[in-house]
Amino acid sequence: MTENTNTDRKTLLLRGLSLVAFIGITVFVFSVRDRADELAVYGYPGIFLISLLAYATVFFPAPGLAVVFSMAGIFHPMGVAIAAALGAGLGESTGYLAGISGRTVVENTQAYERIQPFVHKYGAFAIVVLAAIPNPFFDVASVAAGALKLPFWKFLLAAWTGQMIKMTAIAYVGSFSLGWLFGSP
Repeated sequence: MTENTNTDRKTLLLRGLSLVAFIGITVFVFSVRDRADELAVYGYPGIFLISLLAYATVFFPAPGLAVVFSMAGIFHPMGVAIAAALGAGLGESTGYLAGISGRTVVENTQAYERIQPFVHKYGAFAIVVLAAIPNPFFDVASVAAGALKLPFWKFLLAAWTGQMIKMTAIAYVGSFSLGWLFGSP
């Protein structure tokens, strides 16, 4: 057996495991999505879990930012931002896994064709920028990062950094605006 055959088998196995993990996470998220708001009563761990579940969905919107916005009126905004960014950064790994397992779902889409060269050229910096701004295309960037084999630790750190920027802004806007609307200090 040649070394190329072993490498091909390892690659195929990794892609298969990634696909199974991606499908399993997606099925789990959809099975509990209607009860996600109940997790908020658990404070910061609940915010982490809601964010993890919201960002683990690939290509299907989930109300993660709304939870961050509203919970910042109850809890300290920076604590909300940290918990949400940790959950969102980890949740985004499902897109990365989808990219490793094969990008056939998105590779012929216009969004992928536009984002993939940006991720290829700028790597982790592209992930930070795209995660920091609320946009529906970050899932495509996650898939591109996985397909381009950006090291997972770099992807995870970049996704968390970008999510931290976004979640901090959303949490403080939520805290100030809810305080203004309801007369809280």
